[in-house]
Amino acid sequence: MPSLASLRLALAVTTAAFIAGCATPPQAPRTAAPSPAPAAPAPSVATPATPAPKPLVIAHRGASALRPEHTLAAYQKAIDDGADIIEPDLVATKDGVLVARHENDITGTTNVADLPEFAERRRIKVIDGERIDGWFTEDFTLAELKTLRARERIPKLRPYNAKLDGQFEVATFDEILKLADQAAARRGSPIGLYPELKHPSYFRGIGLPLEEKLATALQASAYARAAPVYVQSFEVGPLRTMKRLLGASMPNVRIVQLIGNPRGRPADWRLAGDSRTYASMLTPLGLREVATYANGIGPEKSLVIPRDAQGNLAAPTALVTHAHAAGLTVHPYTFRPENSFLPRSLRAPGDDATRSPAGLEREIQAFAAAGVDGVFTDDPALGRKAVDGR
Repeated sequence: MPSLASLRLALAVTTAAFIAGCATPPQAPRTAAPSPAPAAPAPSVATPATPAPKPLVIAHRGASALRPEHTLAAYQKAIDDGADIIEPDLVATKDGVLVARHENDITGTTNVADLPEFAERRRIKVIDGERIDGWFTEDFTLAELKTLRARERIPKLRPYNAKLDGQFEVATFDEILKLADQAAARRGSPIGLYPELKHPSYFRGIGLPLEEKLATALQASAYARAAPVYVQSFEVGPLRTMKRLLGASMPNVRIVQLIGNPRGRPADWRLAGDSRTYASMLTPLGLREVATYANGIGPEKSLVIPRDAQGNLAAPTALVTHAHAAGLTVHPYTFRPENSFLPRSLRAPGDDATRSPAGLEREIQAFAAAGVDGVFTDDPALGRKAVDGR
């Protein structure tokens, strides 16, 4: 196992490179110079092309194709499989603790509906304009949530994961930080963190603001202060808040604007009466506006490479080019190995739940060729193989 000193050095070197890679080097002043004497023409020598950097492999909710999502087991599997970064979606408990769940509605991702002691906690709520009937993290203390057990969210497509139902707890963000720290020590290199603020305007409205809680957790962690960290959200105002809270104290943090269906609207814009949609972010002018508060975008993958009428990959759009011109990195979501999620020509023989490892690798490689800087994938082992084998 590497020493603490060597790990800190690795973290520092990686963070310095991470920050430098996002910055624009200053231009040296131009000064007049004497004209050189004519020289004999040099022989023509081909200059080898500099290979493009490999896209980051971002473990979407952990290795969620292989373990129930957002569990410590899923994050550990992702790290073991070579992920560069692990991604927890964060929501709050009644007593203000950040936990990793895809949504604050935990009806389908835990066994809460089976427990008679929590039957009276069932509620109907309107969250970001959607009416939802279920059980919600903000109505449970952390101690109560710890009595629940995780379940596979899409069991028909991932029957193997469903066999693991009941084995894992709901994980806290602090537990994920500790896991990443310990795994980085064993690996000898940093493991990045990519937390997403889920429904931040909603949580602020009920007195459980996520932004300050996340900022406090990151600032309190020696590991998070050194490792690559990306903070993402589908909302705009919360990202501006995170930049304000962390910009000076944690230069290793990068802000990423998630972009969904172009016809949709960020929840905070809708609440403010702003009629703009995500489509407004996709223009060159809109991307320059995003760059005033963010370092990158996380678009739904069809915004980078759409599918044609037959369900196959079409030609890439100009989004990557325009985003890079605005100084933004591009991390599209989500790359999954099951036939149900793949372009038709990349599917394997079988039903929607059949895995097509080769198909997923080819899909990721097509996006890498289009110039993306990272990919969110449910199967980091296949993501690693795809980007390493380009």
